[in-house]
Amino acid sequence: MSEEYERESMEFDVVIVGGGPAGLAAACRLMQLDDSLSVVVVEKGSEIGAHILSGNVFEPTGLDELFPDWKEKGAPVKTAVTGDRIHYLTSETGAMPVPGFFLPRPMHNHGNYIISQGQLCQWMGEQAEAMGVNVFPGFAASEVLYDDGGRVTGVATSDMGIGKDGQRKGSFTPGYELLGKYTIFAEGVRGNLSEQLMQKFDLRADADPQHYGIGIKEVWEVDPALHEEGLVVHTTGWPLDNHTEGGGFLYHAANNKVYLGLIIALNYRNPHLSTFDEFQRWKLHPQVRRYLEGGKRIGYGARAVNKGGLQSLPKLAFPGGMLVGCGAGFLNGVKIKGAHTAIKTGMLAAESVHKALAAGDQGQSELGDYEESVKASWVHEELYRGRNFGPALHKLGMFLGAAFAFVDQNIFFGKLPFTWRNRDPDHESLMKASEAKPIDYPKPDGVITFDKLSSVYLSNTNHEEDQPSHLKLRDESIPVAYNLPEFDEPAQRYCPAGVYEIVDEGGEKVFQINATNCVHCKTCEIKDPKQNIVWDVPEGGGGPNYVNM
Repeated sequence: MSEEYERESMEFDVVIVGGGPAGLAAACRLMQLDDSLSVVVVEKGSEIGAHILSGNVFEPTGLDELFPDWKEKGAPVKTAVTGDRIHYLTSETGAMPVPGFFLPRPMHNHGNYIISQGQLCQWMGEQAEAMGVNVFPGFAASEVLYDDGGRVTGVATSDMGIGKDGQRKGSFTPGYELLGKYTIFAEGVRGNLSEQLMQKFDLRADADPQHYGIGIKEVWEVDPALHEEGLVVHTTGWPLDNHTEGGGFLYHAANNKVYLGLIIALNYRNPHLSTFDEFQRWKLHPQVRRYLEGGKRIGYGARAVNKGGLQSLPKLAFPGGMLVGCGAGFLNGVKIKGAHTAIKTGMLAAESVHKALAAGDQGQSELGDYEESVKASWVHEELYRGRNFGPALHKLGMFLGAAFAFVDQNIFFGKLPFTWRNRDPDHESLMKASEAKPIDYPKPDGVITFDKLSSVYLSNTNHEEDQPSHLKLRDESIPVAYNLPEFDEPAQRYCPAGVYEIVDEGGEKVFQINATNCVHCKTCEIKDPKQNIVWDVPEGGGGPNYVNM
C-alpha cells in the first residue's frame, strides 16, 4: 500500500524474483513436487533471457537432476565440447601453450556443452509455463514487502510512467504487489533486493566480502574455414599484468558462431585501466585474432561475475525467504561456471519450501533446512574443494597462484588442511592515479576492435528516456571533489558501456550519467571507491535485450 495510491495485489504460494537458471529451476521443481501450487516468476527483462549473459560452457549436472529427459524435451544444449586449449599470452604477440596436464582438474570440460544461456532460460521458461507457473517478464521487482514482524511477504514491482521530474505521466501505471507465503530471490549477481536483504538481516555477518569480476563478451559469426565447433579456448596473461586477475575465453559454438570475452577481477589496482579497452586489445593478439579475420561481430554485452566462493557465501535463509544462485554467490571460480550450481540451489530451495508448505506452514518459518541441504549437496563440496583458488590468486599473483591451484586441485584434490581468506573489499584496491602507470590504448579499427557506443548498440539496450535515472549518487560532490583528483574518476573506464563521463560545462568539471546506455552489469556499484553509486531497477523491460547470449 502506498501513501498516495493503492497497488493491486496478487497472492501466490511462492514468489520467485528473477527468470534466470536458479529462479526457473526453483519454479519447475516446485511444480514437479506439487502442481497445485500457485507460483509466479517475475523478471525485469523484456522477455525471459533478455538480461542473461554468460560465457557459456555449460555443465549439465544440475539440469540432469531437474529434467533427466532434457535431451528428449529439446533443451538447447547440443554442442558438446570437443577439446580444451589454453594459452599463456606472454606479450601482445607472444604465447605459450599450456599442456592439459598442468590445468587444474575442474577446468577440464569433457562432458560439457557450449550453449547460449539465454536460449536455455527461454526453454526453461517454456517448461515452467507448461507446468502452470505464472511467468511475468517486463516487471521489475523494486521493493521487498514485509509484515509488521519484519517477515518478508513478497515484492512490489516498479511503477511505470514516472517522468524524469518525478511526476506521473499520462501513462502512469502503479506497480503490483506480489504476495507469497515464501519468496525466493534469484536475481543474479549483485541483485538490488538481495543486497538489501543481506543488510537488513545481517546475512553477511560471518562471510568474507563478496568478490567480483567484470565479464565482457561478444558474439561473432566467423569464417567457416576458421571455425572448430566444440573447441574451448582460454587465455591467461597479457594484456593483464601478474597482479590483475582475469583471463580470456573463446568458445566455438554451433553455426559458425564464436563466443569470446575477457573477465577482469574488480580488485584491480590501476585506476587508468579500462575494462572495455583491455578486452578490445586482447582481441588483437594473434591467438585470438586468427579466428576473427573475415568474421562479423553480431552481439555485445557485459555482466559482473561473483568469484568469492565458499568464504563469501552469506546466510541463505531469513524469515519468509531465501537466496539462490549467483545472487548468493554460488559460482565455482575454479570451473568458471555457475549455471549448474544455480539450478541446483534453486531446486534445493524449492524442496525446502515445498516441505514447509506440505506441513501446513503459512510462511511463518525461517527455512534453515535449505541451508543444511546446500551444505549436504555436491554444490557445497565443489565450492569447498575450490575454496582456496581465488584467495591464492589474490595473495600470490596470477603466475604463482596458478601454480598453487595445480598443486591444490591435482595433487591434494582441494583438501589441503587450511582455508585462506580474502577480506579486502574490491572497491578499496585502487592506487592513486598519480602513482599508477597510464595505459595507452589503441584506437578502434572498426574491424576487430570497436568503440563503446557501437557496442552498446549491439546489446539492443533501451530505456524509457523520460524516467528518473536508475543510477543515483549518495553524494553528488564525490565524483568531482574526490574521485577525480584521487583516481581520475575511474567510472569513466570501469563502466563498459559509456555511462559515466567527466565533461566541461562553463569551464567546470561535471560528472555526467548517461543512464540510457546502462547494460545492467552492476560494475559501478561494486568498484566505486566511495561506494557512492546506487543501482536501482529502471522501469520493467528496460535495459539490454540480448539475443542468444
